[in-house]
Amino acid sequence: MNPPGPPDDPHAELAALVRDVRNGLAWRARGGAYAAPGGRTARPPAAPTDAAVSAPAPDLARVAPAAVAARAIEVAVDVEAPALGPARTLPVIREDLGECTRCKLSETRQKIVFGVGPALAPLMFIGEAPGADEDRQGEPFVGRAGELLDKMIEAMGWGRGDVYIANVLKCRPPGNRNPEPDEVAACRPFLDAQIQAVRPRIIVTLGRPAANVVLGNDAPISALRGRFHEHRGVRVMPTFHPAFLLRQPERKRDAWSDLKQVIAELERLGVAPPRPARG
Repeated sequence: MNPPGPPDDPHAELAALVRDVRNGLAWRARGGAYAAPGGRTARPPAAPTDAAVSAPAPDLARVAPAAVAARAIEVAVDVEAPALGPARTLPVIREDLGECTRCKLSETRQKIVFGVGPALAPLMFIGEAPGADEDRQGEPFVGRAGELLDKMIEAMGWGRGDVYIANVLKCRPPGNRNPEPDEVAACRPFLDAQIQAVRPRIIVTLGRPAANVVLGNDAPISALRGRFHEHRGVRVMPTFHPAFLLRQPERKRDAWSDLKQVIAELERLGVAPPRPARG
C-alpha cells in the first residue's frame, strides 16, 4: 500500500486509503469481477439520540485509524462498483427484448438482429447496426462485410461459431443512416446484458460508432485502434469495420495488426484458438 502520510495528517491518510481501495477494485475489474466482496450491513441503523443529533462532527485527528479505513472502503465501494445486477442468459435477454418497439426503428425493420454465437465465448465482436442483408436474414454480418469478417476471424484461428457477434443496434436504420441517440439508448441495455452473459475475455469493436458506444467516448477510430482499452474489466480492441476495409483494402494490414495484438493477448490470458492463427 502507499504510505498513509504523516500520523498527524488524517486527511492525507484517508485520501491514501481511498486511493488504495480504488486501485484494488480496478484490479478486480480487470480480472473480470463485477462486484466487490463485503459491503454495508443490511441491519438498519439505530435511531439517533438527542445527544447524538446535537453532537458536533468528529475531529478526523481524533478518529481511530481503523474507523478511517472502514469509511474509506465504504466510500470507495459505493463509487467504483458498477450496479449491473445478476447476469441473465442469452435466451432470457432475447425474451426480454421481445418484438421490440422501444424506438422508431421498429416501424421500418424487417427482422430484429439479436446476435449469434455460443453462450460463453472468450472473444466477442461488436459492430454498429444491421444492414440490408442482416435485416432480411435476422443475423449479424451476413453480407459482403460479414464474409470479410468471417475471413478475419478464421485468420485468427477461430471460426464464426466459436465467437459471439452482435451489433449495438438490433434493428437496421433506414438507408443505413447513422444511429440516433434515442436508438442507441434503447438498445444499449441489451448490449450490456449480452456482454455480461457472454463473459468475453476480449471485445473487438468494429468501426468508430461501436467503439464510441462501448468505450463511452467520441474519439476517432484512428485515435482508438492499435491499443487495448477497457470496458467494465474486459479488454477492448477497436479496429476498422469490414465494410470500411472493403472500400479501402489498403487498411487491411492495419486491421490485421490490431487482430494480432488480440491473438497475443488471448495467448497471454491462457486462451488458445481452436486452430493455429495465420501469419
